Amino acid sequence: MTSQYDVAGIGNALVDIIAPADEAFLAQEGLEKGSMVLVDEARAEALYERMGPRVQASGGSAANTMAGLASLGGRGAYMGKVADDDLGGAFAHDIRAIGVRFESLPLERTRAATGRCMINVTPDGHRTMTTFLGASNLLGPDDVDPAVVADSALVFLEGYLFNSDTAREAFRKAAGLAHQAGREVALTLSDTFVVEGHRAELLSFLGEVDVLFANEAELCALFECDFDAAVERLRTQVRAAGITRGANGSVAVTAGEAEAVAAEPVTRVIDTTGAGDQYAAGFLYGRTHGQAPRDCARLGHIAAAEVIAHYGPRPETSLAELARAAGL
Repeated sequence: MTSQYDVAGIGNALVDIIAPADEAFLAQEGLEKGSMVLVDEARAEALYERMGPRVQASGGSAANTMAGLASLGGRGAYMGKVADDDLGGAFAHDIRAIGVRFESLPLERTRAATGRCMINVTPDGHRTMTTFLGASNLLGPDDVDPAVVADSALVFLEGYLFNSDTAREAFRKAAGLAHQAGREVALTLSDTFVVEGHRAELLSFLGEVDVLFANEAELCALFECDFDAAVERLRTQVRAAGITRGANGSVAVTAGEAEAVAAEPVTRVIDTTGAGDQYAAGFLYGRTHGQAPRDCARLGHIAAAEVIAHYGPRPETSLAELARAAGL
């Protein structure tokens, strides 16, 4: 079945504020290394003022995945909420500039500001995220475009949005529309705090999911068992999955098998922000272009290796060229 878009992503539309930081700064700000916490606008503004020299880049997990898909040559559309303010304008410009369709109407600034994620990166490449969701948290069913969903080979849903009741309604609407049109639905679990806070809802929603993305900790938290047992349970739940294991690569899961795939070598890890997002981009590009699960995972590792070698959550080098150089 042909489609105008390979993937339609739905997620938190955020702008990332990225800065290097040391352990002392994290301790001073009461931040747990490697964590992600939600804050209000006042806390976000205060932390922003105290961060070091910053790099600003449009972000949001599913939006980063759409950027990776575009870099691979894929055709993407995106749905997410920003406000009618400077950061919202920057987000809209950036995602459209890379060729991704983005027609979501902005909110009035008086209702909410555009969401942002302050990311402090320690010298070992680990990121500590402090997120103000703002307008992104107000996405609801009316923001799901039925025509775009029906004309996309796959709909990709960002797990972070499970924190919002209206967003969960939007997910159910999008999944229903996708399956009515004979399309696939993919979900990323996003973070262990999402799983711990919404395990029952996620397990129930798995019945709507064809392709799942998670890291090892998220998957084990979802099924409350060890990794091998969690993989076995997953094989009966979805058509395919990509489960990342950091430097140990990933496991490409189908009903028939679970195959370990090695990570791509990286000379130096600068910033792990966006690694999982780009893995999903490569995997989804492969999935929507008829690649075998192992090659989907290899594309994911190529994309992830590119993004962790520099600051920022989106590719700076053409992923299509890197994939061709790898024989994919």
